[in-house]
This record gives sequence, C-alpha cells and structure tokens, in this order.
Amino acid sequence: MSSNSAFSMLTKKFPSLESFLLLVSRHASHLARQRYDVIVVGGGHAGTEAAAAASRVGAQTLLVTQKIKTIGALSCNPSLGGVGKGHLVKEVDALDGICGRAGDWAGIHFSILNRRKGPAVWGPRAQLDRQRYRQFIQSELLSTPGLTILEGSVEELLVTEPNPEEHGQHKVTGIRLAGGSLPISAGSVVLTTGTFLSGSLFMGQTTSPGGRIGDAPSSTGMSYTLRERLGLKLGRLRTGTPPRIVKSSVDFHEATLHPPDSQPSPFSFLNTHTHCKPEEQLPCFLTFTNPGVDNVVRESVHLNCHIQQDTKGPRYCPSIESRVLRFPGRRHQVWLEPEGMTSDLIYPQGLSMTMPPDIQLRLIREIPALRRAEIQTPGYGVQYDFVCPTQLSPALQVKSTQGLFLAGQINGTTGYEEAAAQGLWAGVNAARAALSMPTMALSRTNSYIGVLIDDLVTRGVTEPYRMFTSRAEFRTSLRPDNADLRLTLKGFEEVGCVSSMRYKGTVRVRDSLQEAIAALQDVSMSIINWRHKLPHVPISETKTGILTGSELLQYNDVSFETLAAVFPECLSAYREFAQRLKIEAVYRPLCIYQQKEMERIQKEESMSLPQDLDYFSLPVSLSQEVREILDRVRPTTLGAATRLQGITPAAIVNLFNYVRHSDRKLKRMQRS
Repeated sequence: MSSNSAFSMLTKKFPSLESFLLLVSRHASHLARQRYDVIVVGGGHAGTEAAAAASRVGAQTLLVTQKIKTIGALSCNPSLGGVGKGHLVKEVDALDGICGRAGDWAGIHFSILNRRKGPAVWGPRAQLDRQRYRQFIQSELLSTPGLTILEGSVEELLVTEPNPEEHGQHKVTGIRLAGGSLPISAGSVVLTTGTFLSGSLFMGQTTSPGGRIGDAPSSTGMSYTLRERLGLKLGRLRTGTPPRIVKSSVDFHEATLHPPDSQPSPFSFLNTHTHCKPEEQLPCFLTFTNPGVDNVVRESVHLNCHIQQDTKGPRYCPSIESRVLRFPGRRHQVWLEPEGMTSDLIYPQGLSMTMPPDIQLRLIREIPALRRAEIQTPGYGVQYDFVCPTQLSPALQVKSTQGLFLAGQINGTTGYEEAAAQGLWAGVNAARAALSMPTMALSRTNSYIGVLIDDLVTRGVTEPYRMFTSRAEFRTSLRPDNADLRLTLKGFEEVGCVSSMRYKGTVRVRDSLQEAIAALQDVSMSIINWRHKLPHVPISETKTGILTGSELLQYNDVSFETLAAVFPECLSAYREFAQRLKIEAVYRPLCIYQQKEMERIQKEESMSLPQDLDYFSLPVSLSQEVREILDRVRPTTLGAATRLQGITPAAIVNLFNYVRHSDRKLKRMQRS
C-alpha cells in the first residue's frame, strides 16, 4: 500500500487522525507482555526510520514513544534537506525510508540550494507544513505491517552481565517501562532518545527537566545503565530553538522576498511531483541583525545561564548569543519561514536564543521587520547526554553490548536528516541481528550515510556533527540524482529493506539510462558536422576529429533535448532522463579523475609534512577552520592529517598537491 493511499484510508475510517491514535493507545496496555524481534525507543526522525526499516527487513517491531501524537514532530525548524543534508534525504529515500516522501507531501516551499555550483553539491530543500508532515509519518507507521506502537516511558534497559562465551560482552534482552510494568523482551533494541536522554531545558536563569518544551526527559535510569552498567563514555551537548513569532505581527515589507523554485523538485524517487502545486507554494523572507541586537545580547549575558556554560553546542547553527559574542559587529542572516499552509506562526531561523522571554522580545524588536513582533512561544535551550560514538561499530551497534543499537542525537549528531539516516541503518542492522543475519556496513565510497557513520565511529565528535558535502571524498559520484542507482539495488538484493515495487522501478531506470548512454556513444560525427548541426555550440576552432553525443553533452550550451532534436530516432525515447543524462555526462571525467587522485593519496599516506609550514599563508584552497586545526596539531604525515577531525577530503587533496609541487620545485632548484 502506498503512503498516500494509507493516509487516505485512515482519514476516511476515523473522524480524525487523533481519534485513531487514541484508539491505538487504549488497546496498547496488554502489549507489554509480548516479545518482539526489535524494540525502538523514541518516535523522532531516527526512531521512525528505525522502526519502519526494521519492519521492512521482516522483524516484528515495537516502537515505544512517550506520546503517540508527537511521532514525527518537527521539534525545531520545519524544513528538510539542504546542502549535504539533502543528499542524506535522497539516500534514505533510495533505501525505502519515509522522510523523503513525507517531505514531498508536506512541503510548502521547495528550492535547490547551491545552484551556482555543480549538481553534485546541489542541496534539495523544502520548508514543511508541521501538521502535514506529522500526519504523514504517523499514518505511514500505523499502516506498516509488523510494526506495533506503544505509548509509554522507558524506565530501564535490560541487559545481561558480560558472558565469557560471548567475548565478554553484555547482551540486551529488552526494556522495562515506567510504572512497574512487566518487562518487554527483544532480540535487539534501538535507542533514539534525541535530546531526551537526561535532558534539561534552559530559559534565562530557569532550568527544568525535559527534552522538548512540554515533554519530560527520558528516565535518568537510562543514562545510569549506559554509563554504570555498560561502562560507556557519555558526554554532554546542547542545542536550542528560536521563539515562534505571530505571522500577522511581522512587517514583511522590511525584509527581502525569497520565492520558491517555480518547479518543485521532489525528494523521493517514487514521485514525479510534489503534493503542493507550484503556484500554491509560500515564500520565505530574509532580514538581518543589527547593532541593536548586539547590544541586547551583551547587556543580558548575566541573565543567561545556558550561554555561560561550556557545554558544546552546534557550531554551524549556533544561538544568536554565541554569534554576537564570537563575531562582534557582524551582521547575521535571519530567515523568516512559514510553519504551515494555515499556520499563523513564523519561524525566525538564525535567532535561536535562551535569554529570558522579555529580553527575547526586546531583541527581536530591534530588527525592522520585527519591530512590532509578538512572540507566541519563547526560544529555549536544551542540554542532553550523548554516547561517544567511537564505542559503536559501523553497524551502529554498541561494541560492548550485543543487540544494542544507537541512532540520532544520542550519537552526537544534529539535524533531522542525520538522525533519519542513522535511524534507518540502525533499524536495518537491529532487525538483521535479531533474525540471526549478519549486520552490514555502508562504505563512505558509495554513500553519504556511509560517510556520516564512518566519521562518527572512527573520529568521534567534540561538538554536534552536521553533514556537509565537503566531508565526502567522492562527492562528484555521490550525487543526489543517482542515489537510487547507488543504494536501491543494494537495499533490495543485499540488505532486504527495499520493496520489490521500488526495486523493479529502479531496475527500469538503470536499464533505460544504460541504453541511453549507449545511444549517446553511438551518436558520433566529425566536429565539422557538429558545428554545422549546432552552430551555437562554442566548439574550439582548433579542435578536430570525432565527437560522440556523450562528449558533446559535456558542453554547457548542449542539453539532452538539443541532441534529441538532432537525432530523434535514437534519443527521443529517453527524454524523461534528460537531466540525469546531462549530469552523468558532465561528471564522468571528474569522477574518473577524482578516483585516481584519492588512490594516489592513499599510496602517499606516509608523505612527510614540513613542520615549519605556515598553514595560514599557504596559497591553496583551505578553509580557516582547516588551517587552524593543521596549525594547532601540526601532523607529521599526510596520513596523520587525514585522521584529524574537521579536516575535509578536499583539504587533503589540496595539501597533498601543494607539498608534492613544493618538493619538486625544491629539487629542481637544487639541481640547478
């Protein structure tokens, strides 16, 4: 059954989705006596993908959440995707995950970020309707075969003592809910506690327990079990959210209009269009902070206990207090984003804050577009426990505990997309382990999910981890457009988490693309003839010989439609793949070159790095962050540099080329 038909069925059968959820909740109490293959704890992005994936693999799965009605809630920004993050959404969808289809259903503003750069680093993104997104996720889970949902709070994780016959490992056996209920046993347990693991909320000088406003934290017994019983190393991280502003109180004339793309691009490979029609999309607006905002931050620091603590927060989406204190005098972007088609609220992205509510109002009113703004819900900060992810295997299983898998913010990441990606893979492996199948790992050479997990389990985190395209060595081949070809076939043939319907569709796409590429190779003419056929294409006058259609498609001024018009009998049948064929042709030489480059670097890991290098003045493309890390650590070899957290693959390539060029130049000078 498709997600859309499942949603339609539920809403017709019951007066409202909430009434159906209440019905489920009333009949859930007896489930505590049953045994499941997999238990997933938490109903956020990681938990929903984990539960659905485990069920698709064939495991009888139980999802335990504190509130059924908040399953799939967008706790912070109502958006999905972005640069790097959009790649993860496409890959989750390619493995038959939920969030991409939910984004297509709930999206109200679609755009491709980074369009000025190549398609390999484009960032599919959508602003979402909070209610629609939550409803889609809930209806999808409630119609998933083999998946049961139980409302409750997990009091205790049940584990055995280390067994010498099991390599001295603990083994998870199930969970116990709060209230003294009987244990629920399982072959595997996936923890996706998000910010709820011993979570604390901060607003001004007020602190209260919780992982999200209005919701209690998970039991402190869970942290105790992980730290004391299992001996895991835990850390503490923080994040925050901005105040929600009443839409009618915003002066949008004082901000810059940012319309959506005229033709929305779906996340899911199953969809050719989005639920929201192009003309129905809502705009976003851009404004900026000013010196008045800086003054309010500086004057209220003493009233803000969250910002004064040294717990690590997200570097790439910090609070406005952190931005002002770190970069005084700088103007910061504030995006005014709608929260839904019928919502009367605006989400001010860039204004995450934890100061007292009255100070928050003072601050936002310093911005001209918000001078009369009214706050519906104040911003607040959250601090929570996380498990240092180097204690996990590439399957996201705790190395010291059989059957225990972790996904999402409990592993030190930030963002819906990173959580969903981990959740899917943890759910897959939890099911495989429970069903006596070997667990599996994804390579960083074939997916961004593989990059994400490899970074976590090999390098660990010192701050909330966020995905960027720069983290991937092979990003020219790990593109959003080909995630289905990279992962769907593997997901069906090897992993077992992809439906036969999706698999058959991807096989058709693969075969058609191969036929189209072969047809483009067969279409060849002399350059003289190409100039005659396509006089607008700037083929160099000095160039001679034969060009194939694939080679000509690499030119900026040549589209697949252009070639199909010249050779309709050969190419017209493949017009539906026009954009994919164009991207494939453009990137083919780059992919071959990049592969050779990385193979060379792997052979040269022992290359010495001069200890007197002035990293801040090197005439190569290195970010300020990379230069600071290299200058502080001063690695002795290229291999040592690759293992430093924060050093991107692209930086390694540039550093390698610089040192090699410098060595050659020095040797030439010595010979002369």
